[in-house]
Amino acid sequence: MSSTRIKKAPTGIAALLMIGPSLVWVSEYIGSGEVIIATRAGALLGTGILWAVVIGIFLKFWIGMSGARYTVTTGEGMIDLFDRLPGPAHWAVWLIMIIQLGAAAISIGSVASAGGIFLAHITHLPRYICGWLITLIAFAIAWKGEFRWLKITMSVLVMTVIIGVIYVSVRVFPAAADFFTGLVPSRPGMPEWALEKGLDVNPWREILPLLGWGAGGFASQVWYSYWVIGAGYGNATKDGYGRKADTDKLLQLDTGDVNELRRWNRFVTKDASLAMVIGILATGGFLIAGAGILGARQVIPEGESVALQLSEIFASNWGSAGAFLFVLGGSAALLSTQIGQLAGWPRLLSDTYRICLPRIAKKSSWKVQFRSILVILSAASMVIIYTLGYKPVVLVKFAAIFEGLLLTPFQAIVILFGLYYIMPRFFKGEVRKLVRPHWSIGVGLVIAFLFFLYFCVVQLPAIL
Repeated sequence: MSSTRIKKAPTGIAALLMIGPSLVWVSEYIGSGEVIIATRAGALLGTGILWAVVIGIFLKFWIGMSGARYTVTTGEGMIDLFDRLPGPAHWAVWLIMIIQLGAAAISIGSVASAGGIFLAHITHLPRYICGWLITLIAFAIAWKGEFRWLKITMSVLVMTVIIGVIYVSVRVFPAAADFFTGLVPSRPGMPEWALEKGLDVNPWREILPLLGWGAGGFASQVWYSYWVIGAGYGNATKDGYGRKADTDKLLQLDTGDVNELRRWNRFVTKDASLAMVIGILATGGFLIAGAGILGARQVIPEGESVALQLSEIFASNWGSAGAFLFVLGGSAALLSTQIGQLAGWPRLLSDTYRICLPRIAKKSSWKVQFRSILVILSAASMVIIYTLGYKPVVLVKFAAIFEGLLLTPFQAIVILFGLYYIMPRFFKGEVRKLVRPHWSIGVGLVIAFLFFLYFCVVQLPAIL
């Protein structure tokens, strides 16, 4: 039977035009994690930690892609999946709300702080003024919800940075033996020159933030499901935020409908794969560039001079024009990340608010809730910028661990449970078997769970 209730999945040129959630996703997370953390980690530990980039982003690809497949099939976002876990009412969503409120303010403040220092290097304005300016621009775009064209502009600038850093990394590319050795998980030692400058001997202080914000943290994987909703993939209603799955509709779907959903799921896998490839190339490029240039000069990117130190990557190859291009592109990348954060976190927290406090939430529209949270988070981040903005590396690393690492194993196992147990129960008969994902997706989620759980349980306590 042909599908009549699910819109057709795109093919050919139409498929290229429909690719979008991945570009929003990757342009959001290519920012502080790449511009600051990866470059700093490369300068200190060299290419021996390339494995952290490749494995970390690859495993988060399974989390983000699997969450998006749940949204494509059911029409609801990831937070509603967490609300369907067995146990006391809304317990998982309450947990997310409490953790993400603090994580959101810290992360937004850290990115604006870092971006402000980059922008101040160009404009010569006070760094906190530039940080506020970045937050206000992102706030205005998120408030209206019309950030398509600016997002395209930011993507062009981000791609400029990616192209440039790949060029630089090729110039300082390590020997083949060193490169392939770096892809094998190992515990590198801190260099003597770094220890002489007072850094801790434990290399996990640099590696864990890289794992935490490579491909974004917990929230970024949630946001990818929102971008899928925004694009209207599969069962998702275009821009239909803040809605649970229409379970009555799902019960009526037949094999033809589900086959169309499976085509949508294959499409979202390709979409997510694009983000993974771009993320690995960008993050790996910054790490190699940091190792080959800053590490060779024994420079540690930190403090208010972080933009000046990082600009040396381009200056050493492209001269003063290259240095300016790097700082401009870094500012654009961090602004793009800030736009994604201010568009994503209010959506996430609005969902938790709707679920945990339904009586209060019903008194206002989703847009009012979204904008109220946007105002609160922006104001909090501006306070952080003014009080702690002179320590961008500290803020970024703390946010990367706090938001990017702690909830990741929990997220992986919940999505696994949702795809193989919760989601099939929405459907009937033979259809129920068809919607269950291939076993390889389950394997990917289990490996992601075990990988990030190890670092949370074994390595994280040692550095706190």
